[in-house]
Amino acid sequence: MPDRILVVDDEREISDLVELYLQNENYTVYKFYSAREALACIQTTELDLAILDIMLPELSGFTLCQKIRERYTYPVIMLTAKDAETDKITGLTLGADDYITKPFRPLEMVARVKAQLRRYKRYNPARRQEEAVLLHAALEMNTETHECFLAGEPLALTPTEFAILRILLERKGGVVSSEELFHQIWKDEYYSKSNNTITVHIRHLREKLGDTVDEPKYIKTIWGVGYKIETR
Repeated sequence: MPDRILVVDDEREISDLVELYLQNENYTVYKFYSAREALACIQTTELDLAILDIMLPELSGFTLCQKIRERYTYPVIMLTAKDAETDKITGLTLGADDYITKPFRPLEMVARVKAQLRRYKRYNPARRQEEAVLLHAALEMNTETHECFLAGEPLALTPTEFAILRILLERKGGVVSSEELFHQIWKDEYYSKSNNTITVHIRHLREKLGDTVDEPKYIKTIWGVGYKIETR
């Protein structure tokens, strides 16, 4: 799942530019020009990092940073038009992890975002454990321990079945073609014209999940396209 980044700046040109560069790196961006709208997002959305302008109408970036730190530990980067030492000290004191002074180079901003996310994930074991667990209905998969459970009972999967189910869970809501499944699992090996290999593994998975083609609870066939697990 892509990392989710909050961007808050009332200068539309800047927030739009930040959004563009982050989306080019495949991050999911929640962009707001208003601090109050951003506050609602903070309270209802699972985020991985926040980029906050200090000078905002209504509420300051410092206030947003405080609100984040009341509940969350993900990185916060402050944007400031001032090169003032007091702003930097205030932000860091309130729990910010880094600051960027305007005007800034977008590629430097992206590099700092990546560095903060690496540090957060590396030194946050609870976060790593949370990311390793994939859930859907009564299905639970732990990608680190390579375990799978259905309604709390261990599910015996072959390595290939596990790999297929993992891809579908990670792409939940999206359709994955048989060809893409094949290439992700067997890498550089040729995709045979007889793509029954994936079909057979999907059938075995359905049997183990107690699933059916007509009324799928887990793996749905999108005819002529591929397979998907619906979001719920």
